[in-house]
Amino acid sequence: MTVFLAEIGDKTQLATMLFSAERETNKWVVFAGSSAALVIAAAIGVLVGAQLERFVRPQTLKMIAGAGFIIIGLWTMLSR
Repeated sequence: MTVFLAEIGDKTQLATMLFSAERETNKWVVFAGSSAALVIAAAIGVLVGAQLERFVRPQTLKMIAGAGFIIIGLWTMLSR
């Protein structure tokens, strides 16, 4: 559910809507391609996360991820 909510309105979804808006495009191919892309991206995240856990404690990963989100948020706010 979290991944679903995080993906709503992102650039991938907008690209998918643009691809499917073309009259000649097979909508099922667009659906299958975008679905496969999300599954593969999630699989890569799981595999990388599993390998990172072997070398770094989960608490440290949470701190790094949290700090990264804060830094990106501040950078986004201040760059405008």
